Amino acid sequence: FALALRKAGFAGRILGVSSAPALRSALERGVIDEGLPLEQAVPRADLVYLAQPIRRILETLPALDSLLRPGVLVTDAGSTKRRIVEAGRASIRRAQFLGGHPMAGKEKRGVEQAAPDLFAGRPYVLTPVTPGEMETPAARDFTEWLSRIGAVLVRLTPEEHDRLVALSSHLPQLASTALAALLAGEGGLAKVAGPGLLDMTRLAMSAYDIWGDILHTNAEEIDAALAAYITRLEQIRSRLPAGELASDFETAASFARNLRPSD
Repeated sequence: FALALRKAGFAGRILGVSSAPALRSALERGVIDEGLPLEQAVPRADLVYLAQPIRRILETLPALDSLLRPGVLVTDAGSTKRRIVEAGRASIRRAQFLGGHPMAGKEKRGVEQAAPDLFAGRPYVLTPVTPGEMETPAARDFTEWLSRIGAVLVRLTPEEHDRLVALSSHLPQLASTALAALLAGEGGLAKVAGPGLLDMTRLAMSAYDIWGDILHTNAEEIDAALAAYITRLEQIRSRLPAGELASDFETAASFARNLRPSD
């Protein structure tokens, strides 16, 4: 996000709060201008952007309010929203909290993987609880910068966000994880693995220390998504001997084509 802001013309100072190795790497790469403890960075900030694992976001929110200046916007990039929005609205009194989720993640993490174009053309979900939350000066300024970095703004309730990402993000991750775990004991697969297997197992390289929080805070919606997926697999399995899968392929191909931008 910091690199995207810089590329879009942001001329202000960017302060980083993280571990010492991460701050050194961010400074060396010009991602931030200064690394500070939370207690020193937050009082100087016009925008507080929490890009932590979900558990750390939930732990950080209660510590912010006494440090914030009035009118400041606090937002996050957490992959689930209901629990975070509840905590943000309960914790942030002196300023404003607005939940967010850029749909532009990678399976690799760390400042070394940062890319300024990551958000370009990708959905960026904001989850206001009331319409007025989008109309404050701080929120309008933030959404303007989201437009400048090329993100496509999407507004959802926290509950609708969690239902949709369980299907569009969390289910694909678990499907990839399950497939890779199933095949891990099959010797010789590397000799015949083609692009299809590489594509299907890319998400399996994701780190559990990020995904553990996601699965825990959206368990109900993920369970429903898994149940629907298992039902579909069982239907395909039952029709396989008779060769009655043409309609499944047609429906799936149409959906996949519609997800992709036209040439």
